[in-house]
Amino acid sequence: MKFLIVFVALFAIALAAPRPDVEIVKSEVDVEPEGYAFNVATSDGTAHEENGKLKDVGTDHEAIVVHGSYTWVDEKTGQKFTVTYVADENGFQPQGEHLPVA
Repeated sequence: MKFLIVFVALFAIALAAPRPDVEIVKSEVDVEPEGYAFNVATSDGTAHEENGKLKDVGTDHEAIVVHGSYTWVDEKTGQKFTVTYVADENGFQPQGEHLPVA
C-alpha cells in the first residue's frame, strides 16, 4: 500500500512540473486503503485519468488492477490522440485508434 501512495504522489509531482503557458485546469485525487483514482487535465488539451483497485485482498494473489486513459494534442498537426488501458496480472494493455493491432 505504501508503494501505491508513493506512486500517486510522484505522479502528481510530475504533472505539476512547470511547462510554459500550460495550466492545470482540473486536478482530482482520491486515495483510499484499497484503491485510488485521479483525473488531471491541462490547458493544452492533455488529460490523464486512472483508477486502481486491489483485488484478492489479503491473499497470496493480491494485485492491483488499473484502468485509465490519457489524451494529448499533437502540437504540429493539432490531431487529438487518446489511449485507454488496463494494467493487471496480464500486463499493460493499451488501445487506441493510432496504435497498431497484432
